[in-house]
Amino acid sequence: MGVFTGRDEPAGHEQVVFCQDKPTGLRAIVAIYSTALGPALGGTRFHPYATEQDALDDVLDLSRAMAYKNAMAGLDLGGGKAVIWGDPDQDKTEPLLPAYGRVVEALGGRYYTACDVGTYVRDMDVVARETRYVTGRSEAHGGAGDSSVLTAYGVYQGMRAAAEHLWGTPSLAGRRVGIAGLGKVGKHLAKHVLDDGANLVATDVSERALEWARSTFPQIDLVPDADALVSSDIDVYSPCALGGALDDDTVPALHAKIVCGGANNQLAHPGIEKLLAERGILYAPDYVVNSGGVIQVADEIEGFNFERARQRASHIYDTTRQILDLAQAEGVPPAVAADRLAERRMAEVGRLRTIRLGRER
Repeated sequence: MGVFTGRDEPAGHEQVVFCQDKPTGLRAIVAIYSTALGPALGGTRFHPYATEQDALDDVLDLSRAMAYKNAMAGLDLGGGKAVIWGDPDQDKTEPLLPAYGRVVEALGGRYYTACDVGTYVRDMDVVARETRYVTGRSEAHGGAGDSSVLTAYGVYQGMRAAAEHLWGTPSLAGRRVGIAGLGKVGKHLAKHVLDDGANLVATDVSERALEWARSTFPQIDLVPDADALVSSDIDVYSPCALGGALDDDTVPALHAKIVCGGANNQLAHPGIEKLLAERGILYAPDYVVNSGGVIQVADEIEGFNFERARQRASHIYDTTRQILDLAQAEGVPPAVAADRLAERRMAEVGRLRTIRLGRER
């Protein structure tokens, strides 16, 4: 197995490691953006990238986003991410996952891994055979289990905060909420908003997800696709599927006054946050409101306690309010305000590591 650390890591990243193990077919990249607040934490994405450059670009973007997410979640953890280049349906094998675990172990605790697209709780249990630095494990192994539970809960708290900021009440009662994507997060979120008295319209590309909606919550108004949802008469738009949901075509067509969803990297490119602000659409930054999942798996490091993790995730409401208030006061989009707060915490708290203690060598 080869583990190679590039000498010319992209600016801003502390470390980028390329990993290959030919016998198992493992090809992986681990990117550590920052350990200013503590060991880097971020999931492992298993995806059939077209090229190695595509894999590298993705892991660099994702690891940076994790640093900001963990900072705004109030965690004493830095940001990192890993990608395994391959088709998870064909290339994910029992030998490959422990091989990847040894790569994580070789980093000596600088990086904790977890689930992401293409990897699941059962995979983390296998990875854990070869490393201590893994979270998102099954409940049978003392882990948090399905992290989508608190991801959805955090998105709901962000919605409440945005509703209070815009409409003066932290309630969605009587509002029409549109959810794009009824996967693990979207399903939990649907229950939260319905219990709060909202009317719900939704869509998904999976017929199985749509059938779940029809049988579980027949009051949900299902529309054909995301374009139909965006142009619907909704108050809140909640992207809970793939990234890039907010682009140059979507934003002009959007009727909603609030955007708050569980998907990562919702802004298709820089400048979309300004377009949203110009249209008077309040954007709750994705990496802030969807941080409940990372809060849930991070709690495993201390020994998992669901109620403790849920209590911490409830503070997403307060953090979202703080960001929206700061954005209004400084006349900047909420995405800019969130970045400023995250960077401030990484700089101010991270500075303490320059104060050397007597026990440090």
